[in-house]
Amino acid sequence: QVQLVESGGGLVQAGGSLRLSCAASGSTFSINAVGWFRQAPGKQRELVAALSMHGTTNYADSVKGRFTISRDTAKNMVYLQMDSLKVEDTAVYYCKAETIVGQRVDDYWGQGTQVTVSS
Repeated sequence: QVQLVESGGGLVQAGGSLRLSCAASGSTFSINAVGWFRQAPGKQRELVAALSMHGTTNYADSVKGRFTISRDTAKNMVYLQMDSLKVEDTAVYYCKAETIVGQRVDDYWGQGTQVTVSS
């Protein structure tokens, strides 16, 4: 199993920056891919950014050029650098890890961290 704990959320003005962190523990050797998702009030959870073990990244169109996902494997950390924040980026942000052990694939989620962008 993998445990994920997010941090770094908060209140920021539009145009500002935040860096979210996700600390992974447990069977981190089995992590195949990591990602950041977000869920705004009344909306479905959506993918923000994903990073595979091979370094392939994938971003939602709404954050391309503004957000950057990265990973420090040695520290078991995943980051989301968010620049040029907009009011519409306000949401609870979740870290997700996909693990593969043999033929079994599992997803693990953190508890989320609130990001609020004010105008």
